[in-house]
Amino acid sequence: MTHAEQLGDFVSRASFVDLSEGAREQLKIRILDSLGCAIGAIGASPVQFLRMQVDEFDGRGNCTLIGGGKAAPDRAAFYNGALIRYLDFNDSYLSKSETCHPSDNLAAVLAATEYVDGTGRDLMAALAVAYQVQCRLSDVAPVRAAGFDHTTQGSYAIAAGVSKALELNNSQTTNAIGICGTAFNALRVTRTGRLSHWKGLAYPNASAACTFATFLASRGTTGPLEVFEGEKGFMDAISGAFYIDWSLENLERVTRTILKKHNAEVHSQTAIECGLQLRAEKELDPTEIEHIDVETFDVAYNIIGGGDEGDKTFVSTKEEADHSLPYLISVALLDGKVMPEQYSLERINRPDVQNLLHRISIHPINEYSSRFPDEMPSRLTVTLNDRVVTKEIHDYPGFITQPMSWKMAFEKFEKLASPLATKQAQRSIADAVKHLECLRVRDLTRLLGNLGDPTGSGPAGFKRHIGDQHAHRCP
Repeated sequence: MTHAEQLGDFVSRASFVDLSEGAREQLKIRILDSLGCAIGAIGASPVQFLRMQVDEFDGRGNCTLIGGGKAAPDRAAFYNGALIRYLDFNDSYLSKSETCHPSDNLAAVLAATEYVDGTGRDLMAALAVAYQVQCRLSDVAPVRAAGFDHTTQGSYAIAAGVSKALELNNSQTTNAIGICGTAFNALRVTRTGRLSHWKGLAYPNASAACTFATFLASRGTTGPLEVFEGEKGFMDAISGAFYIDWSLENLERVTRTILKKHNAEVHSQTAIECGLQLRAEKELDPTEIEHIDVETFDVAYNIIGGGDEGDKTFVSTKEEADHSLPYLISVALLDGKVMPEQYSLERINRPDVQNLLHRISIHPINEYSSRFPDEMPSRLTVTLNDRVVTKEIHDYPGFITQPMSWKMAFEKFEKLASPLATKQAQRSIADAVKHLECLRVRDLTRLLGNLGDPTGSGPAGFKRHIGDQHAHRCP
């Protein structure tokens, strides 16, 4: 069997019952977190551009657009995926040489499950498959150093998750994996240098394309079965040789993913936490700061600190700001938080933060680099007019050593969703996610399409329906 056929067998065999209780809980937390990110991004200009295009090119279909409307599955995967991704506030997975955002797969899996009128259990199983595939490929087949984006491994994950949601057979699944793995190998330049809107749209684009291709495979379209090991295949052209015994894989990788406390690139989380703790403990006056020295691990330095992926002191857009460690530390010290409002153009271009970010130096430390990804060590030394203060931490609430609880996740969800969703709608969505294994996916998507409904229940009467489902399926 080829590697793609072995992976296809894994996808076909995977089941909701394979998920441990811990994995089910963590998966639900990540779904709630992702939906909060999505609702919080409604109205962002790049997402509005996409919505205009979806409405013009499609505007119909049987898959729900978050916030209202319908579209075909691939368009829903693109639009909802853009909402989940745009704020750069969704979950992450850290391996030594690759970082990805596995919840990026939710939009495609959600659309496919809704398309076939699947259950919450079907959604959770398919999403867990996508998590497992993307995370394990990130472990053994990193592509960042070769100049490719993490959407490259994501293409296999999307194909696997959508195939599972559509209940494709082994052959159809393998062909979907072959097509998607061959066709969608994206360049890392998306996330280097002068960043653009495409940073937040690259994975949603892959979701749309792979969803479309997987539907083609469901109809009988074939793809390269030797996509991994074949001549000029993934190993030969991009990753180098690797091996995963998919017969031994489980669905537990979701428990190794992390959630963000601060609305910023994941490798900045501990440095931001350092700054905020110093601000509170030492009662720092940012106007008295002369210099800030940041010691961090090599991945953070290279991606957001001015290393391999370009200068991070020129910041004029949201995309540049959330990938600039100098900006993130500066705005955290000035505002006491890093949330979506810290990325308005007015805030980004204000003189206080623009001046302070140029007084920050960033250095990678070998000891810290050796401790990553099991830890994310950072140390800030702040020189003020009359004193020097310092702080070092290695994790934060949301990291694998301090997993985010349902309560913490709901508080984050509330903050992000409150501008657009009523309180009742927020509670109903959270309840639906919490009891997802007891529902059909359309019960959840109905709520997502009716965020402004004052009852929070949508046209089907969610509260009554969830009671029925509990009586019959969740004793």
